[in-house]
Amino acid sequence: MPVFRHIGVHIFAAAIFCSAGFASGQAASGQPAWCQKLPRPEFAKLQRIPVADTWFEVYKVAPEVFAIYEPHQFEETISYLIVGHARALLFDTGMGIGDLKALTSKLTTLPVTVLNSHTHNDHVGDNWQFDTVYGMDTAFTRQNARGSKADAQAEIAHGELCGALPAGFNPSAYATRPWTVSRWLHDGDTIDLGGRTLEVIATPGHTPDAICLFDRANGLLFSGDTYYPGPIWLFRPETDLVAYGKSVRRLAALQPQVRVVLGAHNVPVAPPGILSELAAAFEKVQAGQVHHTPAGEGKVIYQVANISFLMKPPPNAQ
Repeated sequence: MPVFRHIGVHIFAAAIFCSAGFASGQAASGQPAWCQKLPRPEFAKLQRIPVADTWFEVYKVAPEVFAIYEPHQFEETISYLIVGHARALLFDTGMGIGDLKALTSKLTTLPVTVLNSHTHNDHVGDNWQFDTVYGMDTAFTRQNARGSKADAQAEIAHGELCGALPAGFNPSAYATRPWTVSRWLHDGDTIDLGGRTLEVIATPGHTPDAICLFDRANGLLFSGDTYYPGPIWLFRPETDLVAYGKSVRRLAALQPQVRVVLGAHNVPVAPPGILSELAAAFEKVQAGQVHHTPAGEGKVIYQVANISFLMKPPPNAQ
């Protein structure tokens, strides 16, 4: 989800959608209402891996693939540790609230390379902990690699958290720390983990540097924020709707080769058929065939079956 944004927009999003489209407000217990909806029932079908760090939940979603879920912040970010024979790749580093490096060291003893699905701050929070970070060769990536305190502080504002922050966490000092890119990547590049090859698929639209990763041999498509279950955020200044349409059509063409789609928020697994549904839904939105509903000041929701998009209203909207 877009997180390099003004705090007011972030508070709007929490109040209206709570990451999954749940009704919001403060529950009688004092926790946000979205918190009362957890745990999501889909997780009961997944293999949970016990970990000591209570900020994270870890699920094994495929052989040597671990979904690292952050259920205590409203965006419910999911990072993925993908393990090969020689090294592992961490696809996103989440909020930077928990100690992700310590967690990954319990899951693998192999050296870990970081690559981000895009560089909104809810996906790069612990980049700074790792020595090897790959990045897409874009100006947007370079800008965001400088870090931001204001964007991080918005993530722990009132209504954003479900339960306690980790012991020792200092909210006043919380910031997205700068990181250094070790290698610049481009569309079509591959990453060899030893016995497992990951293909970089540029999917600009949500952001200029948005990518998916394709483990073609195992049929695993890691979709980042190009697809996840819940309102897909497409309203930021850096969002390019034309590019997004091309990207989702490109993913839909891969559907026959995909076994599982693994998104970056809310629930980690989806069937491959969601790719054609996503492309068809957005094509209808682009063609003006879908009625939108208000979603707070300056935002609307387009809903097509199980797919929804949070966008700016069209220019002629009343």
